[in-house]
Amino acid sequence: MRRIFIATVFTMVVASCSSVIFAQSDSRQALLNEFETKRADLATIEKKLLLPADEDRAAYADFLRQPDTGVIRLLPRETYGSSSSNKGLLAINGGGAYYSFAHLTHEYGQGSDIELQQGYLSVGFAGCDYGIILAGGAVSLDEVSLEHPSSFFLARYKPPDNEPQARVEQRRFGTGDTIEGIKYGDRVKAEVGMTYVLRSISYDRSDVLVALKVVRQDTDGSLIIAWKLLQKFPKPVLARNIVAQ
Repeated sequence: MRRIFIATVFTMVVASCSSVIFAQSDSRQALLNEFETKRADLATIEKKLLLPADEDRAAYADFLRQPDTGVIRLLPRETYGSSSSNKGLLAINGGGAYYSFAHLTHEYGQGSDIELQQGYLSVGFAGCDYGIILAGGAVSLDEVSLEHPSSFFLARYKPPDNEPQARVEQRRFGTGDTIEGIKYGDRVKAEVGMTYVLRSISYDRSDVLVALKVVRQDTDGSLIIAWKLLQKFPKPVLARNIVAQ
């Protein structure tokens, strides 16, 4: 009788432990399922945060029928991107503060051509990549061509093909250079209603000349920007083993 009792108790304990293990396993799987669902929901919300409003696209419907045009939203890096004091609200690299007109993506590191940070638009972010941006006045994008005063120099500018000289040009436009009375630099104040012209040189990726207009600023500080590609240059290639003279 004693052996039967012990065997019964042992069976009950094993069954109880098995139930706990299975319950824990089920609970763990439920958490993982919930995590995946929430992550998918957040990804959907993130995509919506990056899109311009329907009314913005409607306002530029005729413009968007032209080739090589678009309307985008740039998010302020100090709000959405990562920094030493901010882990970043969005999963996308760069927090939606960057955009590549060549590759049509907000993802930083894919040849980004423009950034919004602290109320400024800038160009040139990594390695030897650099660029030039300047205000062209409160004019329509339709008025800006390769012959427009704001794009004339940029359309004819030839980037260097070796690293030492690329670094020189990078510093030149980083500090600003005045040519025939026009100030060229890599950073300008973002103003609603202003049209800008940008030349972005990303070695081994792309080289583009773009006209863009800040259409409006949203409540979170993000900017709605209409843009058109003025010219796409051959992909710049950099010789990196040349010693500076």
